Amino acid sequence: MFRKKATSQQENILILGLGGMGSYLAKRLQDEGYSVTAIEPESKLVSYADANMDARFITGSALSIECWREANAEKMDYMIAVTNKDALNMMGAQIADKFGIPQKICRIRHQEFGREDSLLSAEDLKIDLFIHPEELVAQEIVRLIKRTAGTEIIDVAMGQVQVMATRISTTSPMANKSLIEIAQIYNEFPFRVVAIGRGIKTIIPGGKDKILPQDQVLFMAGHEDLKLLMELTGVKQQRRYRVMILGGGMVGSLVAEQLGKTMRVKLIEKDEEQAEKLSAELTDTEVLLGDGSDKEVLLAAGLLDMDTFIAATGENETNIMSCLMAKHLMSEQEEKKQFKTDRKTISLVNKEDYQVLATTSGSDIALNKKILAGNEILTYIRRSEVLSVSHLHGFDAEVIDLVAPPDALITLKPLSQLYSVIAGKIIIGSVFRDDKWVAAVGDTQIEKGERVIVICASQYFKDLRALFSF
Repeated sequence: MFRKKATSQQENILILGLGGMGSYLAKRLQDEGYSVTAIEPESKLVSYADANMDARFITGSALSIECWREANAEKMDYMIAVTNKDALNMMGAQIADKFGIPQKICRIRHQEFGREDSLLSAEDLKIDLFIHPEELVAQEIVRLIKRTAGTEIIDVAMGQVQVMATRISTTSPMANKSLIEIAQIYNEFPFRVVAIGRGIKTIIPGGKDKILPQDQVLFMAGHEDLKLLMELTGVKQQRRYRVMILGGGMVGSLVAEQLGKTMRVKLIEKDEEQAEKLSAELTDTEVLLGDGSDKEVLLAAGLLDMDTFIAATGENETNIMSCLMAKHLMSEQEEKKQFKTDRKTISLVNKEDYQVLATTSGSDIALNKKILAGNEILTYIRRSEVLSVSHLHGFDAEVIDLVAPPDALITLKPLSQLYSVIAGKIIIGSVFRDDKWVAAVGDTQIEKGERVIVICASQYFKDLRALFSF
């Protein structure tokens, strides 16, 4: 349930480690109005972070009690340990507990920790939230493969409202029309366009904005209207049963293990010892030895019979180029045989800049462990403010389910009078009123205690906090 904070005092967060995930979190949390302090031993990382963020940075070891004292650890509300060493992160939780920090979050790569049957429990380790980045990526890949027709669909408000992301083709009836025109033409049932992904840019649209061919569009509709919306946008419901995975590391093997029982899965691994190990462990997966970055290896492995190709090696360039090659080979086959399918490629990338490169080349979806893990942590920290937060791939925006507190700005005026505050940043999508979800329009005024679904550009979460006074 929604829990309003007893005080509006700014929360203090201590981060251990400014590697990829640490710097990402520090920037996001600082942008959202939290007070951030970080401890990092590498002076170069500290200098870079200090030049790009308005936060406090301490150069030193996470094991140095003096650094903790310098950071005023006893005043912290959260400790987030995201160094590359599991043991250091777990020790950080122990030290944080001694300083009285109430919430401890740790990135732990080893799967032996954080389970219900683990030898050392969360209570033993003083950890409130375990973050397993590789497992998060594997779970997300499995969810994406199981989704409908390669179109991302997420449930909001316990499934009563659904948000669908799909790409607009040149033949779509919505192509080259403004949102006002779409609302006038398609008025048989309520739905809203709440975000547009165009290239690397996310647009929170107004009525005059147009949907262009190749735009990735985010729609919101009630659960009962989803089928009609899918028909309207040309999305067909189907399941994917044939999957090829490149790379038998932790992510690739976890995905194969989860999908193998219900789908036909092939996994290509170039290391002979690892391939033999996986062949014995993954009894429901066909494990092949070979270099999946080689065109002939992919074709011999049966790429052209696959519905989804996943590149999950530990090398960014290999993943991006393999997806590009797989996409080209699939398209080439379709052109020769004059048929069209909806086959997808998914790549694992470990740099944010590479995500843009991946999604503008051969990858339909590019996943980043750092961002997925960071979003999990952010959701945990925001849990007292919102009911749920969902992030959709291809959009720099979030779908947020929350309750309007008394005297919040959102409750004082109709939405039309808040246009200057929310335009281009926030869309109030739906409000739960009279035991049902209804679309929020210009003359809607949100009342205190009402549950609201909001779409917010990620960089404007601070503005959302101000609008809802949390």
